[in-house]
Amino acid sequence: MLQEDTGRCITCSRVCEQCGHPVRAAHDRLCGVCRRKAERLAAQQPCPRCGKPGHLREETGWCGRCSHPGSPKRPPRSCRECGQVRRHAGLGLCSACWQKHPGRPFIRGEHLRDQLANPPTWLEDFVAHVAARFCVSRACGLVADLGRLLQDEHSNSPQALLERSRRPGRSMGPFARTLEDFFTQRGLALPTDQAERLAAGRRKRRIDAVPKPLRPAVAAFDISRMRAQDRARRAGTRPRSHHTLETALSILRDLARFLAEHRGKDDWALTDVHDIEAFLGILPKARQRRLVVLRQFFRFARSQHIVLVDPTRGLTAKQAGGFRGRTLTLDQQRDLFRRWTCDDDVHPHEALLGILALLHGASSSEVRMLQITDVNQRTQTVRLGKRPHPVPMDPASWTVLQRCLAHREGWPTDNPHVMVTKGTKAGRGPASTAYLSHVLDDCGYPARMIRSTRLVDLVNTMDPKLVAAAFGMDPEATMIYLADHVEAGRLPTSR
Repeated sequence: MLQEDTGRCITCSRVCEQCGHPVRAAHDRLCGVCRRKAERLAAQQPCPRCGKPGHLREETGWCGRCSHPGSPKRPPRSCRECGQVRRHAGLGLCSACWQKHPGRPFIRGEHLRDQLANPPTWLEDFVAHVAARFCVSRACGLVADLGRLLQDEHSNSPQALLERSRRPGRSMGPFARTLEDFFTQRGLALPTDQAERLAAGRRKRRIDAVPKPLRPAVAAFDISRMRAQDRARRAGTRPRSHHTLETALSILRDLARFLAEHRGKDDWALTDVHDIEAFLGILPKARQRRLVVLRQFFRFARSQHIVLVDPTRGLTAKQAGGFRGRTLTLDQQRDLFRRWTCDDDVHPHEALLGILALLHGASSSEVRMLQITDVNQRTQTVRLGKRPHPVPMDPASWTVLQRCLAHREGWPTDNPHVMVTKGTKAGRGPASTAYLSHVLDDCGYPARMIRSTRLVDLVNTMDPKLVAAAFGMDPEATMIYLADHVEAGRLPTSR
């Protein structure tokens, strides 16, 4: 029966007046938790010393705070670093100066050594490693993270520490990256397989995006390609890169979506040459690259009896082998040269990549992998990529290079590369390809377009074989810049 005042039954009407939780007996107004809290509050009495309510101690007659006062704070003193009168945090320094004190990581390392029963021999080197590459607070945090790993019940070998320091997910974390750089640089542990894990995740996302009926064949094709990559590594040949494998899966994903959404086909065996032609017509400029991948896939599918007929057998790329990219005009080249040699507001990385591409035909990968040891200060030459001979620097290029080196000196880093970013200053790896792809965004022209302009000019004014020998390229690679291409729309119509 519902109660008139609450609109609920008798059992549900028995609730605590304070928190609203149900109570056991009908005559109880409070639940057990609120009742005990009320009893504790009722037992409190005003303290004779401070006047605040509390539980009085028998030995003193005061509350707990007055009976056991903490140690008195030290009076403020003059900081030996900044001179201001403040309370000291340590070594005669105020809190602000103590946070910036360069000796904090080493003091933290000494405390960690005292806490460990068997400290590792490389502990002092690790503290010096992080103190030279990070700010004081980050270095102390890394030493504290290492202490948590060394004090647990697991093995303290460098390889075991490196594996336990990794975070789950797509990023292994800054602490794991620091440990990896430190251990691999000294030969204490092997590098992690983080790059392979990330590549496997990217491939899995591409496979999962394939429609479900067409997905098993794509997954089997990926497994076969990974086996081929592993065999190439064991044989010492050139294995396919992760980028090549991921690009192939992206093309197959797009084809599978096209078949399912526009052609209404959910089986690879139903694919015919008309479907492939329609798919290749979506991106005419990528026809050759896409057709190569589709031929490889359908060859594999036919060997696995997934399809009976290869629909790509009679298709061709139908593209000329000549250079079809864009180039810069002479006025545009002059504007860029003035920008990178006269404008001090331009970032040194942009100026270096741009001037090397404009005057020396350097690619983004050559500039990205350029190291300090490749720069010869005496002869003013640099070694770029796989070029067989050092490249002499003209005065403009040498000035831009020195400016980039001066910018690098501002970072507390041991990274051997000329281009050092905020993400690579603490390690030894080169700048990411994503960073290099956006360095020239402010000038408005991509690095490939600038480099192609230089190659086209050199090949058409010199012997292509000499250009190939100077750049470390195959002779066939420079011949494409000699082929002419005329747009069909510009030709006069025949009558």
